Amino acid sequence: MKESKTFRLVMYAVLGSMAAALMFVSIPMPMFLSFLSIDFSELPVLFAALLFSPVAGIAVAGIKILLYTLFMGAGDPVGMISNFVASLLFVLPVAYIYRHFRSVKGLIVGLGVAIVSMTIGLTVLNYLVFLPAYSWLIGWEMSSQVMMTTVFAGILPFNIVKGLAISIAFVPLFLKLAPMLEKKSYGENLQRKAPASTYNLKQN
Repeated sequence: MKESKTFRLVMYAVLGSMAAALMFVSIPMPMFLSFLSIDFSELPVLFAALLFSPVAGIAVAGIKILLYTLFMGAGDPVGMISNFVASLLFVLPVAYIYRHFRSVKGLIVGLGVAIVSMTIGLTVLNYLVFLPAYSWLIGWEMSSQVMMTTVFAGILPFNIVKGLAISIAFVPLFLKLAPMLEKKSYGENLQRKAPASTYNLKQN
C-alpha cells in the first residue's frame, strides 16, 4: 500500500511537470484568433484522472498551472485561470464516464461529452467572465457585440478543434500505456477499485 501511494504521488508530480512542459509547445491557430494556440497539456491531466481519480486530475491540472506560472510569471492571471477551468471542463466528464463504463466505447463517448462540455462552458465563461476580465485588466473597453463575435467566431470553433485534436492524440496513447500503468498504480486503498480483469480494456 505504501509503495502504491508513493508511486501515485510521484506520478502526480511527473504528470504535472509533463503537462507544464507541454504548455510551452503550442500550435498557433491564427485562423480563429491571433492569441489562440493548441497545446497538448491536457494529455497528462487525462492520464491522472483516468488512472487514479478525478481528484488526481484536478491536482495535476493545478500543478501544471503552478509550474507554468513559476516559469513565466503571473503576468496573465486570467489566462491561467481560464486554462485551469478548461482542463477541468474537459477532463472531469471523461473521468466520470470512464469510471462507470470502462471500455473503448466509454472512453470515446467520454471524450465526445468532454468536447461539448469544454466548448459550451468556455463559450459562456468567456463571454460572461474571462473577456470582461481581460478588458478590465488591459484597460480596453470591449463592447458586447465585439465579445459576442470573438466568442462565437473564434473561441467556440477553436475549442471544438482543440478538443478533437486532444482526443485523437489521447486515445491511442491511453490504450497503449494504460494497462501497464494501472497494474503498478492500483493499491489496496486506491479510490477507484477494480478487478484485475479491467486492466485490459473491453472493446465495447
